[in-house]
Amino acid sequence: MALERIDKWLSAGQYSRKEAKQLIKDRRVMLNGKPVTDAGQKVNADTDEVLLDGKPFSLKKYIYIMLNKPQGVVSASRSPNEKTVVDLVPEHLKRNGLFPAGRLDKDTTGFVLITDDGAFAHNILSPKHHVEKTYLVTVENPLTKDGKMRLEEGLEMRDGTRFLPAYVKQSEEDACIFEVKICEGKYHQIKRMFAAVGSPVVALKRTHIGKLALDETLQPGQARELTKEELEQITK
Repeated sequence: MALERIDKWLSAGQYSRKEAKQLIKDRRVMLNGKPVTDAGQKVNADTDEVLLDGKPFSLKKYIYIMLNKPQGVVSASRSPNEKTVVDLVPEHLKRNGLFPAGRLDKDTTGFVLITDDGAFAHNILSPKHHVEKTYLVTVENPLTKDGKMRLEEGLEMRDGTRFLPAYVKQSEEDACIFEVKICEGKYHQIKRMFAAVGSPVVALKRTHIGKLALDETLQPGQARELTKEELEQITK
């Protein structure tokens, strides 16, 4: 890796260039055991040891975060009046450019993937890549046999919107609860699909992206970084 200014290197992650310069000015950054005093000092991220406040600072090109989204939070990077999923990211994971890879409605809960990797997000959201998203769907009244068949065959709405075939499995314990898998994410898709067949949705939770399940130890509003192995479960 080519040498790079340490302030630029720090600001490629969670800090702005101004914040990086202030960290250096405050003598909070150490390079190979010595305090950094010059923001223009060169660093090799592959071989040099950088400490911030005494802890190793590792700059990854991209970050991938699993969030258990609670109700009442919007799936956006920023909002002037409402709390967003990015607002819930812990400080030690925050960096510039974070956004949710796919949106959940404000009242929908569950697995949101937050990243700064636009290409990765595009790949898991594009229907042609067939990355399934799995939901736990609670409806007002049970599906009819015909309604379930229509969801499984694919729906065309009155406005011309076409929904691809969905996997729909009814719970053995409750006729109003379903596991649903789709590989696209159109606006209010599952709510519109079920409403169209006469079973309005009353609760919706995303449980999986690809084969990766939401970590149930995460309480609503909590988040953690994904491992390399977990990322592979999303795309394989």
